[in-house]
Amino acid sequence: MAIADTPSPPYYAVIFSSLRTEGDNGYGAMAERMLDLAAEQEGFLGAEGAREGLGITVSYWSSLEAIRKWKQNAEHLDAQRLGRERWYSAFKVRVARVERDYGI
Repeated sequence: MAIADTPSPPYYAVIFSSLRTEGDNGYGAMAERMLDLAAEQEGFLGAEGAREGLGITVSYWSSLEAIRKWKQNAEHLDAQRLGRERWYSAFKVRVARVERDYGI
């Protein structure tokens, strides 16, 4: 995964921090599918992630409405349910407005 090529702010970030349960149990395939599905959603700007014990995935969105629609996507709802039942021992979601960004 590369650094997301986001537009000039403002835009929104959904930060998903998680601790996994043991074993894959279909997680890898679902995580890949969710990234592909998110990329098809109106307002999706990109995503970044890392996992070394604690997993962090940040997805970027053009608006709060786009985030709401993604949260309610039927396939995503199913993945959320499976996450609570199988894949995560703990997780937290944070939504933030990006006011500035810079880098090289």
